[in-house]
Amino acid sequence: MRITLDQDRCCGAGTCVLTAPEVFDQRDDGIAVLLDADPPAELATSVRDAAARCPAAAIRVEAE
Repeated sequence: MRITLDQDRCCGAGTCVLTAPEVFDQRDDGIAVLLDADPPAELATSVRDAAARCPAAAIRVEAE
């Protein structure tokens, strides 16, 4: 799986961090930060859930 995060679209809701904290974090201004663009397979469910919950649709998950 490959993840991309469009920080320009991020609205700072933090749902990605709450859903997949191993993969996402937030800067002081609330904008999401991608910690791992190619996380292990066992995190696939939480990463896809984080992308689905993102109100700004700033997270894209691609299967490899």
